[in-house]
Amino acid sequence: MTKTVKDRQFRPVAVPDVELGGFWGKWQDAVCQSTAETLLDRCVEAGMIKAIDVSEPSPGIVIPIQPWGGTTQMFWDSDLGKSIETIAYSLYRRPNPELETRADRIIDMYEKLQDQDGYLNAWFQRVQPDRRWTNLRDHHELYCAGHLIEAAVAYYQATGKRKLLDIMCRFADYMITVFGHGEGQIPGYCGHEEIELALVKLARVTGEKKYLDLSKFFIDERGTEPHFFTEEAKRDGRDPESFIQKTYEYGQAHQPVREQKKVVGHAVRAMYLYSGMADIATEYRDDSLTAALETLWDDLTTKQMYITGGIGPAASNEGFTCYYDLPNDTAYAETCASVGLVFWASRLLGRGPNRRYADVMEQALYNGALPGLSIDGKTFFYDNPLESTGGHHRWKWHHCPCCPPNIARLVTSIGSYMYAVAEDEIAVHLYGESTARLKLANGADVELRQETSYPWEGAIAFTTKLARPAKFALSLRIPEWAVGATLSVNGRMLDLSAHLTGGYARIEREWSDGDRVALYLPLALRPQYANPKVRQDVGRVALMRGPLVYCVEATDNGEDLNAIVLPRELPAAETVVLDDLNGAVAIDISVEREETEDWGKALYRQTRPERRPHKARFVPYHLWDNRAPGEMLVWVQSEK
Repeated sequence: MTKTVKDRQFRPVAVPDVELGGFWGKWQDAVCQSTAETLLDRCVEAGMIKAIDVSEPSPGIVIPIQPWGGTTQMFWDSDLGKSIETIAYSLYRRPNPELETRADRIIDMYEKLQDQDGYLNAWFQRVQPDRRWTNLRDHHELYCAGHLIEAAVAYYQATGKRKLLDIMCRFADYMITVFGHGEGQIPGYCGHEEIELALVKLARVTGEKKYLDLSKFFIDERGTEPHFFTEEAKRDGRDPESFIQKTYEYGQAHQPVREQKKVVGHAVRAMYLYSGMADIATEYRDDSLTAALETLWDDLTTKQMYITGGIGPAASNEGFTCYYDLPNDTAYAETCASVGLVFWASRLLGRGPNRRYADVMEQALYNGALPGLSIDGKTFFYDNPLESTGGHHRWKWHHCPCCPPNIARLVTSIGSYMYAVAEDEIAVHLYGESTARLKLANGADVELRQETSYPWEGAIAFTTKLARPAKFALSLRIPEWAVGATLSVNGRMLDLSAHLTGGYARIEREWSDGDRVALYLPLALRPQYANPKVRQDVGRVALMRGPLVYCVEATDNGEDLNAIVLPRELPAAETVVLDDLNGAVAIDISVEREETEDWGKALYRQTRPERRPHKARFVPYHLWDNRAPGEMLVWVQSEK
């Protein structure tokens, strides 16, 4: 029996307070060794540094303006912001004086670029200064500010340097004067959400509630009537009916946020909005926002989410279509969207641990977001199909390069998603080799060491380090799939069911230095079947082990992967460690395979293909396309 979760306020720990080893340590090392510098180099190659360097003439319009009235060049500040954020986290793990110096120079350029009143945006200062604050629906001004704010917080936490933080505080202070319902103020909000969650980060690091209030203003105003985007277009001399998507659902501005029941529109924008709403719900204990988010969560996870935690099946709007529309080979499932789902799920845990959110956070992290980065940290996926005929590969860069720094900053900050603290409680949402330094609101300082080979193995051990005994609760997530999980404290087995609260094992006691908690999560291979309404997966089955979705690749199994047929009852499987995939655990399993070579020349015939016994190898989906290119398949045929 799971008890009701009481209302608490949990906040994530700062990135520098968690040291990672094991699985996530390897991924962070890849970012430190390759990705962080790669991001900066490619920003330079694209011309982004020239755009903010006031000592040089403005480069003008480098990427042509499109029919919607803008260009991806407008977003360059956001790409630089996410890259600086990635660099900040990488510097904490691995000092790199040369990279830090390069970041410092960019920050110096932003300081020189900033207007006296605090305004900061390379495009609207150096290319279209007459268009400032005239098209919030399309032009991403506040979105860019949000990413620079997140970069400022990260750089300050990782290096102790305040320059970028002070720059962005000045900009945020200026925004407070610009936006509102006072005389001469703009009663508006951004078409691409992001500023909302960034302002919460700024408030938490500075202790300034005014930034929370501005975030809340943007959230409360969204979708209200008279509609801001309509009125804005009229004032700007634009036809309010003529814009790229022809619906305010695209930016989740079709209704006030508390009235929205269905997840619609652009997937990344939706996730960023809901993340900001969840943060404000936590900070203001706003039950109305929490209730709206719970409805939206159910709508997404029961009708519109891939098994990988990928979301947004359509390329046409980079977002959602109709219920149960989850095509595999054309799945858009943008890396940024799954990164955003991790953000949202993490923030929904702010009012108390609940595995319905944390399980999906883990699912999206490992299977929806992580595929966006190669194991060497040098190439990227923008979209993430669940089936490929061999033509889908990672690329070095993109004309809208939002995904590479997004997955890189998530990987390098993952420690802050693993642990959260309240006044008298520590919650562990994700498992991985790590050491966390945690300060509870009641003043207790706790060092928690986590030893594990998760997600490859299910044994997890925690050891406390305390200067003096302290009373607090330690809440450990028990995933819904972990049937038969066990838990002990200092060698004494606990009745897990008696300690479950919201799907977390909550152990409340006085802790002493050296106390040891052992958790075991069985990683049984389990078949997964889609709701029959998902027409693309009818008669098919996917395999999961622990939090990981598995797939078959041609490099292990040859071509024609759709000919593989998995038995109704899973036979015993063998696990194999793959050294060329960072020590990943692969699954070898006996299946049948339809004969394709003996079919003949006919396109159709009356008889079924013959089947023969076959041994198939399944590898973690997040690692596909890291070896020889070729076909890939998640949903394989299931024996009827």
